[in-house]
Amino acid sequence: MSATITDNWFARMRRGEVPRAAVAELLGETITQVDLEQGLLEARYIAAPSFLNPAGGVQGGMLGAMLDALTAGLVDATVAEGEAVATLSLNLAFLRPAAAGAIDGRAQLVRRGREVCHVSAELLQAGRPVASATAVCKIVSA
Repeated sequence: MSATITDNWFARMRRGEVPRAAVAELLGETITQVDLEQGLLEARYIAAPSFLNPAGGVQGGMLGAMLDALTAGLVDATVAEGEAVATLSLNLAFLRPAAAGAIDGRAQLVRRGREVCHVSAELLQAGRPVASATAVCKIVSA
């Protein structure tokens, strides 16, 4: 994978030249590391109290949105200008309840083809895994 892509939407967003996606604001996302050579993206999310279900844990759909943002975001970092990413499938596993507050995420590119990419990701709270996902993403024309 090339680490020289410097002018796609993701790179411009990281430099503050274009606005972040609205869902990133909703999820309280802060990208903490991107390493294209290693195929890695790390981010922190802030689960708001409004994300909690009646049992007091973060609703699974919100964790799924974080995992989708991680996996598609990593692929987004690798595409050329004029390309975008569509999630074809996102398989989730909920491992333990998550509370409101900081949740750390890590995505790893498993395989990047010309059009289809496979990505794995996990969310951790206080160092303990709360959810994981595998995703298949398609690179499409923007």
